[in-house]
Amino acid sequence: MKNIHIQNGRLVDPLAGTEQQADLFVANGKIAGIGTAPAGFVADEVIDASGQIVAPGLVDFAARLREPGNEYKATLASEMAAAVAGGVTSVVCTPDTDPALDEVGLVTMLRQRSKTLDLARVYPVGALTVGLKGKQITEMALLKDAGCVAFSQGDVPIADLQVLYRAMQYAANYDFELRLRPEEASLVNDGVAHDGPYASRLGLTGIPVIAETIAIAQILQLVKATGCKVHLARISSADGLALIRAAKQEGLPLTCDVDINHIHLADVDIGFFDSQFRFDPPLRAVSDRDAIVAALNDGTIDIICSDHAPVDDDGKLLPFAQAERGATGLELLLPLTLAWASRNGISLPAALAKISTVPAKALGFAAGLSVGMRADLVLFNAGEAWQVTPAALKSSGKNTPFLNHEVVGRVRHTVVKGKVVYSA
Repeated sequence: MKNIHIQNGRLVDPLAGTEQQADLFVANGKIAGIGTAPAGFVADEVIDASGQIVAPGLVDFAARLREPGNEYKATLASEMAAAVAGGVTSVVCTPDTDPALDEVGLVTMLRQRSKTLDLARVYPVGALTVGLKGKQITEMALLKDAGCVAFSQGDVPIADLQVLYRAMQYAANYDFELRLRPEEASLVNDGVAHDGPYASRLGLTGIPVIAETIAIAQILQLVKATGCKVHLARISSADGLALIRAAKQEGLPLTCDVDINHIHLADVDIGFFDSQFRFDPPLRAVSDRDAIVAALNDGTIDIICSDHAPVDDDGKLLPFAQAERGATGLELLLPLTLAWASRNGISLPAALAKISTVPAKALGFAAGLSVGMRADLVLFNAGEAWQVTPAALKSSGKNTPFLNHEVVGRVRHTVVKGKVVYSA
């Protein structure tokens, strides 16, 4: 491991809520000194961070890496390269691969592949049910031992509440966390867009908000009955957030996230059937988007994730109702979070906490800029603009609603385990 001297940077520590102009020293994969080099320190590498922010590496709480099974869309190598280019040093991958992450061997293989690449850290989420079919609970204890940090159904809700009830009892007994995207499948059917006036005018089949709120209400009752820790993923509606806010005030063991696209976009952005704007859950009304922003500002929403889903042109460049859902996001997590913060007067430490220290804590480690902490770092120019083009993206997925848009916030260096893994 190299000793790294990062000089002239502005250190922003979301964990402590502080900002300071100081040098930072890295040794043995950890932060060895701030301001003053530790005794005997000799730098093997010096990074001039003049004009740059030095912060804990980003932690993306939900990303689809497509491997195993969907390598034609993306590979672990391409998406790990995208992660570090976006300043993401820890990636939580969802279990909806092919086959699903429901066996120890698959989890072990994924972790070994990521270690071989030696870029970002990978934290697998195990499948809650075998094959994500919602019938038989997986061997959660064995999957946990293999390295799974939580358990999820991905985007496939469990139709049988008895199965979910038993799974939550099991998880509560072992203090495992479930990550559930609330959706009542019977209310979705063949819906493709938010059920509102805009979808009606376009002739698109709607997905009502109650598909989310009914599922949230059911999950909350099961949480009360079992005491299971639950993280609600990718909330999309004002009514859903109201239920979560009340449940948190009641003291239920509950957290939630929202993805970067739903912070900035609404159903009206679909325009003339633009499939780049097809998501699951769908982009909802402007009032829902505004409620999401308000919930971020008041702390109801704990985490911002990219919901990274690389989609190839064959899957995206189709009529809206047939197009594959999702967008690339690993490289946009930072600039789109900075855009939200700038628009709403959120301080840089508070904004970065949503994509670093808070998700890190949920994974069981501290992400900050104190001596002894892991040297997973991002160095970025907060005021530098760049254009989102296919050529500018490392991910195999080039499709995003922000394609050809100018965003602000450019990663210059990413450090993982005390090693520089990306430099622009």
